[in-house]
Amino acid sequence: MKLKHTLVAVVAPILMNAQNVMTPELLWTLNRIGVSAVSPDQNSLIYTVSKTDLKTEKSNKDAYFFNINKGQAAVMDLGKKSLVQWDKNGLYAQEGEKLYRSQDAGKTWAEFYLIGDADNIVISPDGRKVAFSKQVLVEKVMGKDKYDDVPNTTAQIYTDLNHRHWDYFNEGKYNHVFVVDVSGDITSAKDLLDGKPWDSPQRPFGGGEDFVWSPDSSELLYVTKALSGLKYATSTNTDIFAYNVNTGATRNLTADNKGYDMSPAFSPDGKFLLWTSMARDGYEADKNDIKIMDWKSGAVRNLTQPWDETVSGSIFWAKNSKNIYFTAAYRGTKQLFSVDVKKGKIQQLTHGDFDVNDIYADNEKTLLVSRTDMNHNADLFSVNLKNGKMDQVTKVNAENYSLITPSRTELKMVKTTDGKEMGVWFIYPPNFDATKKYPTLLYCQGGPQSALTQTFSTRWNFALMAANDYIIVAPNRRGMPGWGTKWNEDISGDWGGQVMKDYLSATDYARTLPYVDTDRMGAVGASFGGYSVFMLAGIHENRFKTFIAHDGLFDMKSWYLTTEELFFANWDLGGSPYDKPTPRSYTDFNPSNYVDKWNTPIMIVQGGIDYRVPYEQGQEAFQAAQLKGIKSKFLYFPNENHWVLHPQNALVWQREFFGWLKETL
Repeated sequence: MKLKHTLVAVVAPILMNAQNVMTPELLWTLNRIGVSAVSPDQNSLIYTVSKTDLKTEKSNKDAYFFNINKGQAAVMDLGKKSLVQWDKNGLYAQEGEKLYRSQDAGKTWAEFYLIGDADNIVISPDGRKVAFSKQVLVEKVMGKDKYDDVPNTTAQIYTDLNHRHWDYFNEGKYNHVFVVDVSGDITSAKDLLDGKPWDSPQRPFGGGEDFVWSPDSSELLYVTKALSGLKYATSTNTDIFAYNVNTGATRNLTADNKGYDMSPAFSPDGKFLLWTSMARDGYEADKNDIKIMDWKSGAVRNLTQPWDETVSGSIFWAKNSKNIYFTAAYRGTKQLFSVDVKKGKIQQLTHGDFDVNDIYADNEKTLLVSRTDMNHNADLFSVNLKNGKMDQVTKVNAENYSLITPSRTELKMVKTTDGKEMGVWFIYPPNFDATKKYPTLLYCQGGPQSALTQTFSTRWNFALMAANDYIIVAPNRRGMPGWGTKWNEDISGDWGGQVMKDYLSATDYARTLPYVDTDRMGAVGASFGGYSVFMLAGIHENRFKTFIAHDGLFDMKSWYLTTEELFFANWDLGGSPYDKPTPRSYTDFNPSNYVDKWNTPIMIVQGGIDYRVPYEQGQEAFQAAQLKGIKSKFLYFPNENHWVLHPQNALVWQREFFGWLKETL
């Protein structure tokens, strides 16, 4: 594919500060690209460019029709329609309670079906059936549902766990998948999970990818964890079920596997089904493999089992059904790989300091993907499958970036206390001067087993931190994918052990660099990164002058008894606080046990509806610091979960973040 033209979104440049560097306001008003639909021949796609209005906290969105072969894009007027899918029968969109179909790529639309209250709509390949999801009341846990004469009661009545998850309380409603024939009325839709307290799509992040049609439209495959209550909270055993629309029979395709089974997708020729799979129940960060099933014989193969890494991103069938493309963390970046379906041979296709995130289209010689790095939000790129060369296709922030001096990033290899080599990202301020000394931040990644790569985020943004004249030290410490499966697994049960030594190794290495001001070093992080900050506060031996912990785990016993996904706690902490012998996570690796050694200013940030790391963790840490007489600040967001998602809250977060650093560092 040769791109004759490169699309540059026509946007007004955002007002810059005097230094022409990244600011919180600029970060939140950058244009964001999202692919909405890809044509069945993969020669065209429709994408949107959205921009946030900081005053209203709403996004304005423009749609573009993009001819991949010609590299040309044109503005597209979708009105209030949201695209559903694009297949051989046409382009489908939803507006209100109606489904529409266009057979001329969105130029004209005809009403297709009255879908009513529905989410995550998927039309069958033959165009005769519709699958959709919506919430269904299954259990009467709300007092007003249980007792008709008390409509104003706020009572919630629980007899089992999983009563709250991520950022919501269970009100007795579950996501269910429905199937309906377009020749019938929506009231005749079949609930495939009728009466079951199970979710499909999965909560909290599942969507339309959790159910797919078989190529002949005879079966609908859906993902669910067929468990409830305590069993749900302590297990990761999701399975892929196949419902036969002709017989009404349901079969479990992955019953033999006890860990996660997710993301089913059929090959273009319809001969194979792929999905991602983790082997061990209860281990949410287990090695993630690609399995395929011969759809005719039912034979299953694990294509990536011998590979010493984990699949951690997008997965995409080649147009010829002979290869599968996927992305995975690798050496501090996220790269594009392929696996041969017949031989199982894995090949790395791209190399460089960037992240390849999503895969959208295969033109046989090229792939269309999205790409980020620490200085740039996502854009579309074309990847030459022969040599891995990448050509930028869209430049939705070209005018904005032209006014910004970028940061430089460098991956250094640092020796750990046990003699290993650890990759550590160093992010330098714009216009970095090696003859000067800079305040330096140790960045502690969350997860704990999530990758630290060339990502670009509206929250923990390295370009923004560096733009405020800080050097950022970001270690790929124990527990991160991309450095072999053992390195990834070594953190489990050892949160406060070698991982803390890895952080201090990176810190001590940074202290040897002439441009690092050793008297002005801080440590910052969220989630497990917040836990790390709390731990370091008690063991750092005066290396750091300030700390910032966001949604961090402070007291492991109280956290175990208030968090929701207990499978995570059981695996990563090595059991409960009542096990004998008591796991070290509750003794040697418990930050609250080291408060007597706290002697450094600390800012603590907490979301009010974070049920993964509940409010009490931040409150306990702040109260401990105050009682110790330590300079401390508590930043509380009542309407935020484990992340800060509201733009104006994010601006306050960033202003308080940098204000605290200026005050204490």
